[in-house]
Amino acid sequence: MADTPLRPQLTYSDPRPLRGVDWSAVWGGVFVFAAIWSIFEMLALAIFGPSQTANLASGMNTGLDIWTIVLTIIAMYVASRATGQLAGLTPRQERLMHGMMMFGLAVVSALVLDILAGAVFATSNATAARISGMHAMSVATEWTVFLSLFLGWLAAMGGASTGTRQEIVQRQPVQMRPAV
Repeated sequence: MADTPLRPQLTYSDPRPLRGVDWSAVWGGVFVFAAIWSIFEMLALAIFGPSQTANLASGMNTGLDIWTIVLTIIAMYVASRATGQLAGLTPRQERLMHGMMMFGLAVVSALVLDILAGAVFATSNATAARISGMHAMSVATEWTVFLSLFLGWLAAMGGASTGTRQEIVQRQPVQMRPAV
């Protein structure tokens, strides 16, 4: 037998073709966002003063506003990147889709928690119910919430688009030789 190289046909196909939503990755991203945001928002409340927490109806102070906006951007970016990594997604469109779902689920979860907190205050104290939650925000606070959500959404899309990328490996033909 001559030393004839055998050239098997090697084809590369993405092991993960377009598929459905990986909800465990989306929920994982939501929990990453909630963990980062709640820990550092509590730090902000400690830094920017207990007088602010005592007077909920007056709106937030400027330091806390800026902190909240920047914190939301960072937490959304990290969480959507984690979502993409947990899902192990290759196509950019799928990463963006998962990042958007993570953002939406995080926002809806925060709204539900805010409504539940308002209901708890309403059952315990009628005055606290009037000043709790989204219903008693000042104009400055509403702008802070809007900017946090809008810039957080952009950060989530940025984090998702830069998430996991699997590079296609160019394989060289294998030279098979008979054993001597």
